Parts: sequence; structure tokens; C-alpha cells
Amino acid sequence: MSKTLSLVFSVLAVLFMSATAISISHSGWLVLLFGLLSFFTIGAGFIVRARMRRKQEQGQEGR
Repeated sequence: MSKTLSLVFSVLAVLFMSATAISISHSGWLVLLFGLLSFFTIGAGFIVRARMRRKQEQGQEGR
């Protein structure tokens, strides 16, 4: 995964986690929403990384 893409996923995850922490005092629904968004953002980062690594490994085997 490129450094730029890693930075995007990490910044988004931190923003969603910060929003989760801030919304604790306001609404339980917001906590649930931002918690799920941060969870899925982190998961999407791992999925993208695995797919890019698999694609790169397949490209090297063809040589």
C-alpha cells in the first residue's frame, strides 16, 4: 500500500475515533454510528492492503 493511501486510512480512522469520543456525552446513537464507521474504515484499510499485496505477489510470479 502506498504511503499516501495509508495516511488517508489512518487519518479517517483517527477522525472517526475522535468523533466517537466527543459524541459520548451527546448521544448514544452518534457513538454507535461513529464507532461503526471507525471499525469499517480500519477494516477497509486492511482489506485494501491485503488485496494490493496479493496483486503484487501475483505479478511477481508471472515473471
